[in-house]
Amino acid sequence: MFVPGQRWISSAEPELGLGTVLRVEGRGVQVLFAKAGVLRPYAIDSAPLLRAEFRAGQRVAGKGIAFLVERVEIRDELLIYRGEGRELEEGQLDDEQSVSQADDRLIGGRTDPVAQFELRLDGMQRRALARRSPSWGLAAARIGLVPHQLRVAGIASARRPPRVLLADEVGLGKTIEAGMIIARQLATGRASRVLLLLPDTLVYQWFVELLRRFNLSFAIYDEERCEALEQAGEHGNPFEDEQLVIADFGFLENSPKYAQQLLEAPWDLLVVDEAHHLAWSPTEASPRYTMVEKLAAVIPGVILLTATPEQLGRSGHFARLRLLDPQRYHDLDGYLAESDSYQALSKVADRLLDGEPLDDNQRAALADAFRGDGALTALLADSTKPANARELLAALIDRHGTGRAMFRNNRAGVGGFPQRAPVWHLLDADDIDEATRQSLLAEFHADIQQPAGLIEVDYSADPRVDALIALLDAHPQDKFLLICRSQAKVLALEEVLRMRSGVGLARFHEGLGIVQRDRNAAFFAQPDGARLLLCSEIGSEGRNFQFAHRLVLWDLPLDPDLLEQRIGRLDRIGQQHDIAIHVIAVADSAQHMLARWYDEGVDAFRHSPADGRELLRRYGATLTELAEEHARGDDNRDQEFEALLAETRASHEELAELIRGGRDHLLELAASRDLHADELQQAFAREDNDPSRDAFIQRLLEAFGIHPEELGGQVLLLDPQYLSTDALPGFAEGPQSVTFSRDVALAREELPLLRLDHPLVAGALDLALSGEQGNAAFMVDDVLPPRTALLQAVFVLECVADRRLDAERFLPSLPIIVTVDTRLAERADFTPSEVALRKAADRNIEVARYRKFLGKLVPPMLERAETLATNRGQSRIDEALALATETLDAELSRLLALRAVNPSVSDAEIAAVTDERTQLLAALPLSRLRLDAVRFVVSADFLALR
Repeated sequence: MFVPGQRWISSAEPELGLGTVLRVEGRGVQVLFAKAGVLRPYAIDSAPLLRAEFRAGQRVAGKGIAFLVERVEIRDELLIYRGEGRELEEGQLDDEQSVSQADDRLIGGRTDPVAQFELRLDGMQRRALARRSPSWGLAAARIGLVPHQLRVAGIASARRPPRVLLADEVGLGKTIEAGMIIARQLATGRASRVLLLLPDTLVYQWFVELLRRFNLSFAIYDEERCEALEQAGEHGNPFEDEQLVIADFGFLENSPKYAQQLLEAPWDLLVVDEAHHLAWSPTEASPRYTMVEKLAAVIPGVILLTATPEQLGRSGHFARLRLLDPQRYHDLDGYLAESDSYQALSKVADRLLDGEPLDDNQRAALADAFRGDGALTALLADSTKPANARELLAALIDRHGTGRAMFRNNRAGVGGFPQRAPVWHLLDADDIDEATRQSLLAEFHADIQQPAGLIEVDYSADPRVDALIALLDAHPQDKFLLICRSQAKVLALEEVLRMRSGVGLARFHEGLGIVQRDRNAAFFAQPDGARLLLCSEIGSEGRNFQFAHRLVLWDLPLDPDLLEQRIGRLDRIGQQHDIAIHVIAVADSAQHMLARWYDEGVDAFRHSPADGRELLRRYGATLTELAEEHARGDDNRDQEFEALLAETRASHEELAELIRGGRDHLLELAASRDLHADELQQAFAREDNDPSRDAFIQRLLEAFGIHPEELGGQVLLLDPQYLSTDALPGFAEGPQSVTFSRDVALAREELPLLRLDHPLVAGALDLALSGEQGNAAFMVDDVLPPRTALLQAVFVLECVADRRLDAERFLPSLPIIVTVDTRLAERADFTPSEVALRKAADRNIEVARYRKFLGKLVPPMLERAETLATNRGQSRIDEALALATETLDAELSRLLALRAVNPSVSDAEIAAVTDERTQLLAALPLSRLRLDAVRFVVSADFLALR
C-alpha cells in the first residue's frame, strides 16, 4: 500500500535515487524522484517499485545529519529511524541514500547460482559502456550506415536543443535522419515528449517508419481519440496522455479546441514534415504556418523537413529558417542579400578545394569576408598553397550563415546511385475496344487525384494484364515490384493473375494490418519467396526493396515527387543493379501521354528531378487537359502537346542549371567541420563488430526462459515456451525470428536487429539488473589455499542528476569490484578460477547452513570493501570531472569562436552548454556508491565448518 511521504526506489531505474510518493489516485500512484528531476506515474498493481527500508546497523543520512540506525518505528504508516540520540523521518532521507538487500541475502543464505552473478556483472558492464556510446538509442535501428545521414544525425543530436532544417534531395533519407535525431534525443533523456505534425497522407508512413526502423511506438491522434480520452476523464488535456504523439494538420485545422490544447501541452521536440507547404509572406501567413510558429516559439527542439531546393523558393526557405530562429531571421531582404553573398563565396570555395588560383574579384570577396582579420587576409597572397587554402576554406565554412541551421545533401555530392532507365511496353491502340478505352480514361481521372479517386476496377479483359504476364515470364529469375494507385487495383490484379498466371505473388496495401504487411514484404524478400509484390501507393512510402531492380508502373501519379518515391523504393544507396522501370500502357492513352511528359519533359525515369513540383505547378493543368483530349481521339491539339513537352524540357534544363549553379558547397562542407561529425560513424563501426555481445544477449534471454535456435542465414528463432515473465515485449504471437546482422535486418525488414538498446534486450536487462536475481552468490574455488574466505563486493557509482544532462557520457555506471579477505586486506588481483566457474553449476551447497559464519564475517569485510570502493569511486569522479570540463570547455570555446564570426550561433545555444556544464560539474561530485551485488568465495575446507 502506498502512502504520500513514503520513500520508494525504482527497480527498473535505480539510478533515479530515492523517490517520494506524492499522491495516490484510484489505481495509480505518482512518485517524485527529486534529485533526477523526474515525476513518474505508475499503476499500483504493476509498479516496478521497492520500499526503501533500512534496518538496525545501517547508516542513514538526511537534513545534514548521518547516523547508524538503532531501531525503526512506524508512525502513520511512515518509517521513523532512530539512533545515536537522533531521529530521521523517511521523508527526510537524502535522495542519494543507497539501498541494497544484497548483503542481507548473502548473510541469510539466500543466494543465486554463480552463473547468474556472472551474467549480472557482465550486463552491468555492457549496459554502462553502451549507454556511453554516441550510438545508444540507435544501435538496434534498422538503418544502413550511410555517411551523410550519420553525419547529420550526429551533429543535430548534439545540439542543445536541435533546431534544424533537413533539406536533402528526395531519396537521400531525411525521414531516417529525423528518426535518428528523435531516437537519440529520447535515449539520452534530452527529450521525453515528442510531437510529429504531418500532412494526413504521411501519418501512416511516419508511424510505420518509426516503429519498424527505430522501435518507437507513437500514438496517432485524431478527433475520435481526443474525444475518447476526454470522456474517460483521465486527463484535462488529451495530449498529455501519451509521450510520443503524431497529429495531422487537417484534424487540428478542423478542431480549434484541440489545436489549442496541443499548444498548451508540454513538448520537448517538434518535427514537421513537408515544411515547404507552410505558406508565408512578409504580409500574410497561412494557418498551418501560424500553428507551427506558435509551437516552435515554446518547444525547445524543432526539426523541419523540406525537399524544395532553395533556388526554387528562397523566401520559403527564409520562412522556414524564421521558425527556427526568429531573432536571427527577421528580415527577408537582408537574408536574400546575405544568401547571394554566400553563393558567390561558394564558388570561391570550389576553387580553394580544387587548388586553383583566385581572380581579383574572388580575392576581393574573401578580403571583404575576412575584414578585420589580418592573419587570414595575409593568406590570400598565396591561396594555392595547400595549407593556406585549407585555412581559408575553414574560415569560410565557419562564417557560413545557414550552415548550422540547415543540412542539404544532394545526389551528386553523395554518389553511389545506380543507373535507371524506362522500358516501354506499349499496346497497339487499334486493338483496344471502346469500353476499354473509356475504362482507361476513368482510371486516369481517378489516378490524378490526391488521394486517388474511388472507382470499381475489373482487369479480367484488360490487355495490359497479358503484357504484364509476358514480362514476368521473360525474366523468371527476377523479382518485380508493381506499384499502383489504390487497394482496389491491387485486389483486381491479384484476382486476375491468380487465374491466369502461376507467378508467386504477395500483396501490400492499406487494408492489411501492419503485421500482415510485414509478413508479405518478408515473403517477397526471401530468395524463394514471391516474385511479384503488388503494392498500392502505400508501398512507395518508406519501404525499401533494393534487393529487386525491376519496377512496374501499372499507372502513374500526377505528382512527380510521388513518382520519385515509387522509384526510390529500388533506387537507393546499396542497390547492386541498374534499375529497369517498366511502363505498361496503351499507346496514345492518357496514361501514355502522362508517361511521355515524365520521360521527355521532366526526365523523371532516368534521373531524380529536384524541380518536379515546380514543373507540375507550371504545366500540370494543361498536361491533364491535353492528355484527356488526346485519349478521346481529338488530334487537333497534338501540336500543343508536343510544344508542352518541349517547353517543359526547356524549363527543366533551366531549373536544373539554376540548382546546379546555386549548389552551396559551403553548406555541404559545414557539417564536416563539426566536432560531432564522425562520432556516429565510428560508434557504429565498433557496435556492429562485437560477437561477444551477441553471445551475452543469448545468455540473457535464456535466463528468462527464451530459447534461441539457429535457423541459418544468421537468423535465430526465439522460442518463449518457458518464458518466466510477462514483462518482456515481442512474444504476443509466439516465437519470434531475429538477427544480429545489420545486413540481414536491412534485407529482411520483418527481422528485429538485436542490440542492447532494442526494447526486448533492454527490457530483459532492466529486469535482470533491477531485481535481486544474481545479486548474492556463494562459490567454492579449489585453487584457493586452505582457510581462505573472500568477499567480492560489486558497487555501482551513480550520478543522480537530471537525465537531460546525460551524465553517463562522463561517468558511466560501471561496476566497481572490490575483493577483501577475512583480514580485511584487499585482494585486487583475485578472479575466480575457470575450473571453479565450471564446477559451480554442479555443486549443490546449502548456504543457509553457514549463516552463523557469514553473519560474523561479512559485515566487517563489506565495510572495508565500501571504504576501498569509495576511494576508487572518488578517482573515477575526478576523471569524469576532468573529462566533462575538457569536453564542454572545448565545445563552448568552439561555439564562442563561431559566434564571433557567425550570427547563426544563438545566445540560447551557448547558454544551454554553459548551463549544462555548470549543472554537470555540480552533480558529478555528488555521485553516490550503491552496493549492487556480493559474492562469497571460499576454499574447499570452509564447507567442513559447522
